[in-house]
Amino acid sequence: MVDLDFTCTGAEADRYAATPSIRLRLRIDETTGTPVHALALRCQIRIEPIRRRYDDEEAEGLADLFGDRSRWGETLKPLQLAFVTQMVPGFTEATEVDLNLPCSYDFDVAAHKYLYAVREHGVPLLLLFNGTIFTGSPGTLSVTPVAWQKETTYSLPVSVWREAMDQHFPGAAWLRLRQDTFDLLYRYRTREALPGWDDAIERLLKEQLE
Repeated sequence: MVDLDFTCTGAEADRYAATPSIRLRLRIDETTGTPVHALALRCQIRIEPIRRRYDDEEAEGLADLFGDRSRWGETLKPLQLAFVTQMVPGFTEATEVDLNLPCSYDFDVAAHKYLYAVREHGVPLLLLFNGTIFTGSPGTLSVTPVAWQKETTYSLPVSVWREAMDQHFPGAAWLRLRQDTFDLLYRYRTREALPGWDDAIERLLKEQLE
């Protein structure tokens, strides 16, 4: 019976994507010698925070997610990052494909908060696979599910995520506000004749801290 193994071999920021994206390079090995006609692949990507260490600056940035370090034994749980799909053309023995991992500054998503908070080294990813394998001799078609236990790990360099974001939002980040909060901020900026949103927020922060 056809059997596949998966290995993530690298990652790079997608310079030509319309939105921030990372290309994860995936190697697929067929271990029984059966030719694969096509593969409809689905991949669940999780962050496993417990698999790395954090310096004090990172720990401060992660407090909103996991609380104080003293609680991390209970709170450092996996974070759902993305579900991606990929149609893989036919191959024999092995092939390589790219998985497109979308990136975002949506801080309502826990995984994106995590990516923003870590500063260097790698982000510990777990890739879980399922899908459908199409095989068969000439004139026949066999359909086999990807074995449920198929998975692989990968340490995504933080620098790759930051490069993907900087290509689209250099020197900037995004903050989503409720409509009523935005209206108040807009009126404040207009009343004070401030040239930009940064100026309005900076002045408000200074007034609060004085």
